[in-house]
Formats: sequence, structure tokens, C-alpha cells
Amino acid sequence: MAGTRVEPYWELTFDADGDVHTGERDGLVAGAGRERLTDLVIFAHGWNNDRPRATGLYRRFFAPFPALVDGAAGADGAEVRMGYGGVIWPSMRFADEPVPDFPERALATTVTGPPMLDAATRQALTTVFPGSEETVARLAELLERRPEAPEPLAEFTGLVRALVTADPSDQGGAGLVPDLEGESEPTVLAGDPEVVCAAFADALAGGETPAGLFGGGWKKLWKGAHELLRQASYYTMKRRAGTVGERGLGPALGVLARSAPDLRVHLVGHSFGARLMAFGLRGLPEEAAVSSLTLLQGAFSHYAFSSRLPFDSRRGGALKGAYRRVRGPVVCVHSRHDTALGVMYPLASRLARDADSVLGIDNTRWGAMGYDGIQAVDGSARVSLARALDGGLPDEGCASVDASAVVSRGGPPSGAHSDICHDELARLILLAGRIGG
Repeated sequence: MAGTRVEPYWELTFDADGDVHTGERDGLVAGAGRERLTDLVIFAHGWNNDRPRATGLYRRFFAPFPALVDGAAGADGAEVRMGYGGVIWPSMRFADEPVPDFPERALATTVTGPPMLDAATRQALTTVFPGSEETVARLAELLERRPEAPEPLAEFTGLVRALVTADPSDQGGAGLVPDLEGESEPTVLAGDPEVVCAAFADALAGGETPAGLFGGGWKKLWKGAHELLRQASYYTMKRRAGTVGERGLGPALGVLARSAPDLRVHLVGHSFGARLMAFGLRGLPEEAAVSSLTLLQGAFSHYAFSSRLPFDSRRGGALKGAYRRVRGPVVCVHSRHDTALGVMYPLASRLARDADSVLGIDNTRWGAMGYDGIQAVDGSARVSLARALDGGLPDEGCASVDASAVVSRGGPPSGAHSDICHDELARLILLAGRIGG
């Protein structure tokens, strides 16, 4: 069972282009019928870079489900026979990034330690970006030396740009859809290197005085350069998540629906895995639908489901109307303690488009739904987690659930972004799927 403690459990592995491991897909389809499942919950991880880390997350997250589901009835009143699935897709995490429930990761080194690429992070970068060994080695060398001159900093930002734009899944641009209509993929990392790196250092410092935290001057700029590489990698992961969802997961769910048309499928995604699951709706064939969709700290635009953007009524989100492919609600879990989405995400989004005007701009245009919920969707509900668990979820449509009371742990630079392994969130997913209650 690939290291999980729930069963029956299957995995679906996708490559960067969205191609599914057909043996795993066919094994899931056959197993769902053999086990006579009534419900299947499928989880997609965020920017974890290997199968063991992803399955470790799934093991922790799914742990409360068997007890909660035992004896529960589904929407039709029949006893639930639950199965579990985990999506594995090519993403990465910087090795120094803290993750709640993984105590081996030291919080202190992320912000206050020297900017560097350790062996694990270099390996992750070269795995995600094949053929980049020389580029990654040079980036690591520059971060280790941190020359006090503009030319090396410009070289660093140029290498990061080359690394991201060389992503093999971006060839031809087919199927690579931004979050909003009419918004072309941005020119990544354009602008003055010192302005960009200083902006990231300021954001990374949070409430601290950057000069006091980083030493000021070139030390500050190189700390910002390291964070720029982190955010540029996340940009690539965001783009890739949409590709895997639309090209890979959606069609795979179509195969499952043709084999088991009465199976209730519940999709759950964390961070960019939430974007993967949401864009999977775009790839669903006409005969397929899902029963619920839960987005945990979703790292994509809070306007993605909007029919009309508040700042341009002629345009909408890339997923406008997609929530109608869900028979139950689309539940967006958000937390004000998620600094990865509250600070870094909008900054990276703005920098990718206008690197010379990063200060003094309202973050609402570039906000992520995992920070403040789904925006500009008529009739969408906004409730607290306590209210949602007390029967406050709608039967359909979009619902934003403020989970700040629970999703609250984590240090810089991500805050509570990965603090998702809670019994309350497991219960919320079951309620969204109208299981028990």
C-alpha cells in the first residue's frame, strides 16, 4: 500500500506533460470495481519532490478517515465503502523549507541562515529540470560566494530565468493556461535584478528590519536572490500543476467514470495540488463529474472561478463555470496565517509582470485563494471552519472556509501553508462529500 495506513489505496503517477502511468490508472479502475467502492477520495500534494514525502503526507492526512467513515452513510443513505488515492506528480521543495509535522526541518536556517543550495536542493532542481546540472552548479557557486557586485547578481537572475523557461513541459505552450482569461504567461523575472532581489528580501524579512536581519547591502540582495530562485521554481510548479490536472487527471477520471459511473469521486488538493485538481475539471470528458472538490491552501488566483474580474469586467477566470462540473460544493480552505500565499505569492505574481513596481500595490489583484478564499463568484458562501463543521456548507457552488483557527502553525517564509493534517479538515472533506455528518 505504498507506505500508507489506509486501504484500499492506489497511486496515480503523472509526468510533467500530464501523461499518466497507465498501469496504475488501470489498477485503480479495476480495484474500485473489485472492492465495490461507493466513494473514492483522491489527494494531490503540493510542491513535494519525491514519492516518499508525498506518501508520508497522505499517510498523515488520511489517518483520521477510517474511524470517521466507519458506519457512515453516503448521500443516498447506503453504507459507505471508501477507497483512497494519491496523485504523484513531478514537483519539488527546497530542502531547507520547514514543514509542520516534519520536525527534522529546522526553522531557523530558512530565513536567518546563509543563502545556499545544499546537496538535496541541487538534486531536486536537477530532477525537476533535466539537463540543468551546469546551471544549478553555477547558481550554487554564486550563492556560496555572494560577490558584492551587480554583474554576478545579474548573472544569477539570468540563470534563474533560463532554468524556468527551459522547463520541458512548456514546449509549444499547448494546454498551459494561466489563472485568468486574456493573461498571457508572464515574462519570468524581467526587470532590474537589484530591485527584484531587494523586494524579495524585504518580503522575506516580514516585520523585521532587513538590515538587522540580513546585514543589509549585498547580504540582503543575495538573500533575496535565493528567495527569487525559490519563487521562480514555484512558478514553474504552478504552471506544471495546471498541465497535469487538465491533460492528465481529467482524462484519467473520465476512464474511471466510464468503468464505474456510480462511484462518487471526491478530489482534494493542497497548494499547487489544489490547482492541479481544479484544472482537472477542465479536462473531464462530458460524461464525467466529481462529487466534491476541496482546495486546501490553494496556490492559485482567488479569481480563477470568477465570471467577471473586478478590475476588468470583460474577462473572467480560467475556471469560470467549472464548479458546475462538481455535483456537490467546491470548498476552499484558507488561512490568514499562510504567509507563503499572503506575502510571497502576490509578490511573485507581480514581479513576473512588472518588476519595477513591486511596492505600494494592492495585493488583492494578485491574491491566492488559500489566503483569503474564492473571490468574485456570485452566490458563493463564506463561513468559518466551526460553522462549516456544524452543517454550514452549501449543497453546491463555491464555499470559502476560514480555517485560521486550526491552520496556524509554521515558521517563515511559508507560515502555516503546510499545516493541513488536522482531524477537522478530514471531517470537512467528508461533509463536502455528504458522507456521514
